[in-house]
Amino acid sequence: MRILITGANGQVGWALKQLARKYPQHTAIALERRDLDITCKDAVNQTIAKENADIVINAAAYTAVDKAEDNAESAFNINRDGVDNLASGCLNADIPLLHISTDYVFNGKKTSPYIETDPPNPLGIYGHSKLAGEQVIAEQLNRFIILRTSWVFGLHGQNFVKTILRLCQDRSELNIIADQFGAPTSATSIAHCLLQICDQYNNDIAMPWGLYHFANTPDTSWHGFTCKIIDLAQKYNLIDHEITVNKITSEQYPLPCTRPQNSCLDKDKITKQLSITLTPWEEELETMLMTLSQQL
Repeated sequence: MRILITGANGQVGWALKQLARKYPQHTAIALERRDLDITCKDAVNQTIAKENADIVINAAAYTAVDKAEDNAESAFNINRDGVDNLASGCLNADIPLLHISTDYVFNGKKTSPYIETDPPNPLGIYGHSKLAGEQVIAEQLNRFIILRTSWVFGLHGQNFVKTILRLCQDRSELNIIADQFGAPTSATSIAHCLLQICDQYNNDIAMPWGLYHFANTPDTSWHGFTCKIIDLAQKYNLIDHEITVNKITSEQYPLPCTRPQNSCLDKDKITKQLSITLTPWEEELETMLMTLSQQL
């Protein structure tokens, strides 16, 4: 099966490109923005046709959450209009679209994990633009998977784990938010999930298309995540001194875009309907940090 991957230089796109090598039954066509700008409708249609794609995985996105507050046009241009072009291209080619969305479509005020049928209510431009992308897919296609995920980290690109490692190089104390909760999720786990879905489709398994929540387990806070990052980084000699991690509230660290306090996603649907196995983020984090230590 020929899998067209957009956004191949992003966290998940890069992981898809690496992991696809372990799926010899598939041919992955991994395209960066310089290869395919999804905001150009003609280019999307031409590329899908030229590559003779059997399925498209969209890993392209505008993800600068805070910058989006002052750059709404750019965020919507990629996260809504670009996705609209991909959905239209897939419709024309009669192929499915797999798309990555976010926990930021919710306002975080629910006291339990969000299920797929909970009404979205984004707090910022980024969340609104990603929700608009979900909506244009559902309006155009019958065969699609929208995968909402949270707190993505990985070897490639910028993310929270790398930020903490950088800060710890010249600091002995950090103040980290402890009243926002969610699930750190590795780009590799997301990529593996998407390729498993491709496998199911390729094997003619009756696909329950639609919207799904996916993340690693268990849920934690940014403070809890940070403590584990530091613990494992010290284990693999990425940090050579002690770090004090203080708990602070969201109000003590204001940002241009308000984050949802509860980003926890219920994953029952994806485990039951698509037989996807969930993995602990601690294991994924350790693999990442061990690999980084080997690259030194």
